[in-house]
Amino acid sequence: MRKEVGKTGIVMVCGSLVYYHCVFRESSLLSLLSDVLIVLLCSLAILGLLFRRLNISVPVDPLEWQISQETACGFVACIANTLGAAESVLRVAATGDDKRFFMKVIVCLYLLSIIGRLVSGATVVYVGLCLFCIYTLVENSPSFGASISRLFPRTGGDRTGGDISRAV
Repeated sequence: MRKEVGKTGIVMVCGSLVYYHCVFRESSLLSLLSDVLIVLLCSLAILGLLFRRLNISVPVDPLEWQISQETACGFVACIANTLGAAESVLRVAATGDDKRFFMKVIVCLYLLSIIGRLVSGATVVYVGLCLFCIYTLVENSPSFGASISRLFPRTGGDRTGGDISRAV
């Protein structure tokens, strides 16, 4: 539980910095990436000089920095399931057989269009990130976790939906 709170905090801080850099400073994502790489390079150079000066050896194993094939397949399966579900919803709505469902999809797309015109894409992503972090904190907290699980019981199975992840 403690580990999830730490991860959520790190994601929230990184998301806030990205939002500040892209929205308030009106800089591009490429500028942000360049700034991050410059800061990392300078930090590593300073640490390298400090460790060399103090005669501290730091073993670096590049194999520890790689992700496993199972993690990569799970990530790709999650993206494929999400895109497949969105495509399936749009295909069913496009047939026009279910008028209520068709109208719900039209209304949702229209609301997303309105939100897209009112605020920038970075703001929408940042709000989504904030809501995700709040959800993660509430889900992992002992006091709220029990009440949330009673309100929204989880179904069995994995989080990716299962279809493609078993095939991959």
